[in-house]
Amino acid sequence: MTRERHCPAFRTGLAFAALALGLGGCGAPQSAPEGSLTAGQVDDIHAIAAAPIEEGRAAGMSIAVVRGADTLLIEEFGQADLELGVPTPPDAVYEVGSVTKQFTAAAILLLREEETLSLDDPLTKWLPDYPVGNRTVTVRRLLDHTSGIKGYTEMQHLWNEIAPLELPRDTLVTLFAAEPFEFEPGTAMTYNNSAYFLAGLIIEAASGMSYEDFVEEHLFAPAGMEDSRYCHKEELVPNRAKGYEPGEDGLLPAPYLNHLWPYAAGSLCSTVRDLMAWNQALHGDGEGGGILSPESYRLMITPETLHDGTELRYAKGLAITDRDGMKGIRHGGGIFGFVTDLRYYPAEDLSIAVLINTAGGTASGDIAQQVEDVILGPRAEAIAIPFDGDAAPYAGRYEGPARGRRLVAEVGIEDGQLMIDTGPGPGGALTWLGGDTFGRGSTRFRFVRDADGTVDELRMDVTSGHYVLRRVDP
Repeated sequence: MTRERHCPAFRTGLAFAALALGLGGCGAPQSAPEGSLTAGQVDDIHAIAAAPIEEGRAAGMSIAVVRGADTLLIEEFGQADLELGVPTPPDAVYEVGSVTKQFTAAAILLLREEETLSLDDPLTKWLPDYPVGNRTVTVRRLLDHTSGIKGYTEMQHLWNEIAPLELPRDTLVTLFAAEPFEFEPGTAMTYNNSAYFLAGLIIEAASGMSYEDFVEEHLFAPAGMEDSRYCHKEELVPNRAKGYEPGEDGLLPAPYLNHLWPYAAGSLCSTVRDLMAWNQALHGDGEGGGILSPESYRLMITPETLHDGTELRYAKGLAITDRDGMKGIRHGGGIFGFVTDLRYYPAEDLSIAVLINTAGGTASGDIAQQVEDVILGPRAEAIAIPFDGDAAPYAGRYEGPARGRRLVAEVGIEDGQLMIDTGPGPGGALTWLGGDTFGRGSTRFRFVRDADGTVDELRMDVTSGHYVLRRVDP
């Protein structure tokens, strides 16, 4: 992958002024050489980036689009520091939040290649004091969020209090380990930062190195990620962007977060160029790169199943998505003051990264999706399959654990159409996908029948979670 920037003269004359306004740093080309974008595509991406900045929903952002060895676009928009009026520089360093998880998963798989550990090792082999009761929680179940361990970021009161503090690292483990399991390991899936925190501790125990040093030596260095690091607030980092969040009268500095706590679940810092280098090192041309062996790469991008055989759509630190039949591999990240999205399409050998130094004002996933649509064209409209069955057996109330809350789903019928209400989150009319499975957007709803054919369970698959809801009709 070339490391050349799409527009090298970012900081001269009118280009610098345009960048400061969040309009992109270079004029669109009049023609599109092979392997580049058209003038219209560049203009469209500039407009996508400019909108949230001009509307005051984001301070700045960096966007990269790379196909194979061709850098289609790498540009910076808006400001890295609002108080000093500093435009977003080339190689701006952002906190990437949960994009960290794929690095943690890759580190575990490297240790597996060395036969230092196994994905089927119980958690207690490496952390013998962790209270699992009579359960077996394997390393594998940590990486795909199916452990059932309570997520510490969903313990909102605890998370708000501990986030800025400097305490021994095992303090956090003690606190979330005292919470009951949300479900038995391997029976459901809930996105889980506690599991990746524990995975980081396992990396340290198995390698004899700090998590930070292991990632630097075994992942960043081989991938050529020269501007990536573990985030430390007390270090001076060239080109580091400041993080913001929306306030009543505009953007405000994000609250302080001690990076003791996101750790292996979310404490890495990087740039769009380094993330492009990472995607090439991890995925290669779609069949795996040089970081992992072919077997390890396959493991990393292949979702596991639950104990009952249910297929998931999340692998190990990576979500597996579908775009009109085209496989996508992606992950987002959100942390105090920053949101990130990194995605890859093997069939197109296409990488897209969006890094924004504002959390809560605009979604990096939405920006990345719009950029993706510019590159690949509009997505096909879903063709609804008429449901001519009896909807009555599905109607009812279903409850079960979800991320940070007890999820209640009310399923009803309006004019013969199956409807769902889940409070916050997806709701409305369901589209029949065949059998007992329905969909709404990217969420799938599968009704499960007991031995007598009675619907007694609803499986809600949101890609980053697979919630098992039991029928609780009076």
